[in-house]
Amino acid sequence: MIQPFQININADILADLNKRLSTTRWTDEFENTQWEYGTNSAYLKKLLSYWQNEFDWKKQETYLNSFAHFKTTIQDVGIHFIHEKGRGTKNVPLFLTHGFPDSFVRFLKIIPLLTEPDENGFSFDLIIPSIPGYGFSDIPKQPGMNPKKVADLFAELMVQLGYDQYFAHGGDWGSSITEQLALNYPDNILGIHLTDLPFHHLFTVPETDLSEAEKKYLETGKQWQMTEGGYAMIQSTKPQTLGYGLNDSPAGLASWIIEKFYTWSDCNGNLENSFTKDELLTNLTIYWATQTINSAIRIYYETMKYPPENSSEKVKVPTAAAIFPKDLISAPKEFADRFFNIKQWTQMPKGGHFAAMEQPELLANDIRKFCSVAKVLTIN
Repeated sequence: MIQPFQININADILADLNKRLSTTRWTDEFENTQWEYGTNSAYLKKLLSYWQNEFDWKKQETYLNSFAHFKTTIQDVGIHFIHEKGRGTKNVPLFLTHGFPDSFVRFLKIIPLLTEPDENGFSFDLIIPSIPGYGFSDIPKQPGMNPKKVADLFAELMVQLGYDQYFAHGGDWGSSITEQLALNYPDNILGIHLTDLPFHHLFTVPETDLSEAEKKYLETGKQWQMTEGGYAMIQSTKPQTLGYGLNDSPAGLASWIIEKFYTWSDCNGNLENSFTKDELLTNLTIYWATQTINSAIRIYYETMKYPPENSSEKVKVPTAAAIFPKDLISAPKEFADRFFNIKQWTQMPKGGHFAAMEQPELLANDIRKFCSVAKVLTIN
């Protein structure tokens, strides 16, 4: 049964967080290094000082609770989600799925952009869940919570909400989950919109069957795996080992997460060109307060150990891709055509991996364009 949900972090959790921040034991760093070795010490100290002394969680909590939150149980897993209705006369349901190391917070900026009607009265009903093991959704009690399993739970959520057909959008793990929705529930999916190609496709095409652009893409992917992919290898093989430290130390948690926001965004060497401290710390506080960093990173292991059997099948539903220049690895269109029924391909002028946070207007406009082209404006 779907029930209203309100975020309310216990004061004891926040007090404990403050105490742990005050007793951080700092490690050394070479002089004059920035982010070359990983998270920059000077910036992390500034961020943690703000977290301890200035960050107002209750203000952020009030903002988060200004959206319509709900929770329901599906197959013994509690699923948290935002459900914001469109304000137009023609409302299309749109399912938005986040990734790692963000949360449902990824999409807050585009909620007013997509629920507001255009000149034709067209707007979206937005459904924004927390992936199981993230945020305010339950931590899975059994192994196997891979993208297909998550997609099955989300498809059932849409049944509970009474939506027979809908669009779906995702980035990072959200793109893998969205792909599984399209593969397993094609009659329910009007179209999918992605900001990146699910990473597993890097390993599914014989190199003898590739164009020059595709060969370059795969080579870039291999180089990225060696220089930037260490986090994914750890999370795919020994997540529990990492989880103890990240769950125990807010400094460790912040260091692990904000380095990805720095490296994967279009911030031009200054993290706060793309995100405010409050945005970064709202996301971090959710991970800390819910103790979900271990369950969040575990999706990497679950996907490696229990890969979806249909991961090489081609998605037949209409697909759009918005490619942001500072994302991890940008696939060429001909590679995406192998796995998706590409109907819209947009090369964005700026932005990175966290597109909905970095460039919400660009992303919202691209989603609107795709849905309009799909001619579903008569859905109410």
